[in-house]
Amino acid sequence: MGMSPRWKEALLLALILPLSFLGWISLDLAEAGALVPGHLVYPLAWTAVFLLAHLVLRFLRPQADPLLLPLAAALTCVGLVMLLRLNMHMARLQLIWLGTGAVLMLLLVALLRDYRSLKNYRYTLAVLGLVLLLSTVFFGREVNGARLWLILGPLRFQPSELAKIFLAIFFAAYLAERKELIAGAGRVVAGVHLPRPRDLGPLLTMWALSLLLLIFQRDLGSSLLFFGIFLAVVYAATGRATFVVAGVVLFLVGATLTFFLFGHVRTRVETWLDPLNPETVNDESYQIAQSLFAFAEGGLSGTGLARGSPNLIPYVETDFIYAAVGEELGLLGATALALLYLVLCGRGLYLALRNEDDFGKLLAVGMTAVLGLQSFIIMAGVTRLMPLTGITLPFVSYGGSSLVSNFLLLGLLLCLSEGGGRLAEND
Repeated sequence: MGMSPRWKEALLLALILPLSFLGWISLDLAEAGALVPGHLVYPLAWTAVFLLAHLVLRFLRPQADPLLLPLAAALTCVGLVMLLRLNMHMARLQLIWLGTGAVLMLLLVALLRDYRSLKNYRYTLAVLGLVLLLSTVFFGREVNGARLWLILGPLRFQPSELAKIFLAIFFAAYLAERKELIAGAGRVVAGVHLPRPRDLGPLLTMWALSLLLLIFQRDLGSSLLFFGIFLAVVYAATGRATFVVAGVVLFLVGATLTFFLFGHVRTRVETWLDPLNPETVNDESYQIAQSLFAFAEGGLSGTGLARGSPNLIPYVETDFIYAAVGEELGLLGATALALLYLVLCGRGLYLALRNEDDFGKLLAVGMTAVLGLQSFIIMAGVTRLMPLTGITLPFVSYGGSSLVSNFLLLGLLLCLSEGGGRLAEND
């Protein structure tokens, strides 16, 4: 008889939990030359959060996937250590948000006994998602060039973080009902199966919404993320690459039009093409230029914690924390972080393959696409593989709304992994 999922989880957590203490020791020795007892609260609190989550899952979801929580623990550990290095106040706030996110995740796991019940609220969730997404167009506050935030007194909230989960649930429920109609209809022209015009309605709707986000929110990352999530779920539902090709062409056409029509889009692209331009290197392209310098300084093994200068990069705790990892932990550390995301996304896709329920399968793909695309978009922007965006690195960057929404997403994957739907037995 093999080891139970929760014991596998316990073993993996036992290997990961000491990393936060090693990070605390390394930082204190590098910065102060001695251990600072007051800083011990950070690794202790982080450890308590994940031990509590593990114990609760033992009772609520004994058969849930054993890799998801340890992977989240590893990613949040990297984020907390880097925030301790960059900004102690933000690290303190991040720890509070970490506890909040974990509690909400456990509440979701406890209350959502059958994930298939979410199908009954698909249109309600779609409306909520759209309201959240478009609220910043009318009431949002522009921060760092993008209109992504709602500010309520001392609190700042990024509605798109919750909206992406609500819309991904709607996409999964909608396409689970209609996948046979969409996949089987249409004509074959020159060996290519073309969709019917009526089936292009959702694709065109999402294209228009992504362009609205790009125009009014001034954010390429969010528009690309939402359109990419939709295309991923469509492809998983239909297996037809023509939808993906059509979607990519539509997005490129829309992005090209906005490049010529709107100055803020043109500026983003121009600073991406030539970040070291003497006319912009101290202004528009300063962030990306400093990010490239940070990766160059880090080399293969990094400068070491507290031995680099990542604070030269504006907003390094949020948009550019991957550059801080690249500088102080080097190519090895940056690659290890990217591999953690690959393993997490691979596990999400494995859960999709293992689930025999159409809605569960597509929901797992949607949740995985949220994590995978968001991680790729921000890492690609920071390393200049694509124009820079203002989204956060999941579980690692500072941000309350981001961290809470990622833990809710993790809770959904945990619910999916144990079922309520039909799971294949070939585990």
